[in-house]
Amino acid sequence: MSESPPTTPVCYRHPGRETYVRCTRCDRPICPDCMREASVGHQCPECVNEGRRSVRPARTAFGGGAAGRHGYVTKALIALNVLLMLLSIASDRGGDAAAGGSGFGGLAGGETPLTLWGGVLGYASYVPFGPVHGVAAGEWYRLVTAMFLHYGLLHLLLNMWALWVLGRELEAVLGRVRFLALYLIAGLGGNVAVFLFSAANQSPTVGASTATFGLFAAIFVIMRRLGHNTSAIVPILVINLVFTFAVPGISIPGHLGGLVVGALMALVLAYAPRGRRTLVQVVGGAIILLILLGLVLFRTAALLG
Repeated sequence: MSESPPTTPVCYRHPGRETYVRCTRCDRPICPDCMREASVGHQCPECVNEGRRSVRPARTAFGGGAAGRHGYVTKALIALNVLLMLLSIASDRGGDAAAGGSGFGGLAGGETPLTLWGGVLGYASYVPFGPVHGVAAGEWYRLVTAMFLHYGLLHLLLNMWALWVLGRELEAVLGRVRFLALYLIAGLGGNVAVFLFSAANQSPTVGASTATFGLFAAIFVIMRRLGHNTSAIVPILVINLVFTFAVPGISIPGHLGGLVVGALMALVLAYAPRGRRTLVQVVGGAIILLILLGLVLFRTAALLG
């Protein structure tokens, strides 16, 4: 009785393809379409995926993911600010939304229905004897929306330049989630300061500078924590502070509030102990938010009292 000729191995994923190459991990035959280069030989797709699951993802020095190096959050924040600027221009009835307003010596834009709706306002009416608006009137959303609105293209460009320069650096070292938390909490802190220290009948205050000033403080704290030279950061920060006090129409409480809260949040992120890093960072951020909430309630009671 004659022996049957040996059969040629076929790919375990493509039975119609003959192959003599085997996965170096599981020894199953694999065709060229299924080969994945390994340090030794080739592996099948399942073994490659299993190996990836067993490898811990790379983390930054502060617990963030390595995906922050791509700057996706920074780009998304810039896109959101630009989109709302376009909507603000489209909503304008006076024609000075892009430029020609009173800010920056007339180079910035004027108020629009969108900035009236979303800017930080204490407790006031848009028109004499009209309905009262503002944070104290229950419009708490203004404390968030104001950091995404701007008075004109110049105002927008200045803040987006700062966000582009600082945001990518901080997002790379903090990771996406931690950077976004820093940005939002700093911006919120600046807007709460505007609510606390501005008059009840103020014009609405808008701008991402509450958040970007927080980024200025944060990059100083983060660089110090990493042991990097911060001598180049201090002059830029000083220039921005001088600019804040010297140029009429700039919200001093907003800039200083964002600076202080951004520094506090950066301290929480940078100095959380490694063993309980995420827990300390979350609790620290929550405590800052609770303090800001308490300040809003205090100011609201004072305005309504």
